[in-house]
Amino acid sequence: MSDPFNGAERSLGQLVASATAEMSALVHDEIALAKAEIRQDVKRGAMGSAAGLAAAVVLLFSLPMLSFAFAYGIQAWSDWHISVCFLLSFAANVLLAVLLGLVAYAKFRKVKPPEKSIASAKQTAAIMQNVKPHPRPADATAQDKAVVVARSSA
Repeated sequence: MSDPFNGAERSLGQLVASATAEMSALVHDEIALAKAEIRQDVKRGAMGSAAGLAAAVVLLFSLPMLSFAFAYGIQAWSDWHISVCFLLSFAANVLLAVLLGLVAYAKFRKVKPPEKSIASAKQTAAIMQNVKPHPRPADATAQDKAVVVARSSA
């Protein structure tokens, strides 16, 4: 019996092994691309988080001390009642927190999805949907086909 596969053609096992290796390499490359693309956005997100955390810390821990100092300073420079001075001190602290919050918002707005990784994954999925099995040679006889089936069943 003649072997239906000559030296130029690869066996089904070799084709599957080759396809598996190539798919594995493709997945690893896409993961590396996603990591590189996300790294910059993570840095921006960290900066936004730091600014937001700074806003919260300033508002929480400095309010009592700053409020008293500012209120008594206003009262020492003016003849206003102490309650008005405390309200002005509170308003100044809220204004500072709003400014820090706006800085945090601006940093978070710059964070974007990994567009290159998404496009690459969509392109890979589109290619994989159109993949068709490798056609068998047209000159194979019924007996040769039976031998191939018998080998794959064994």
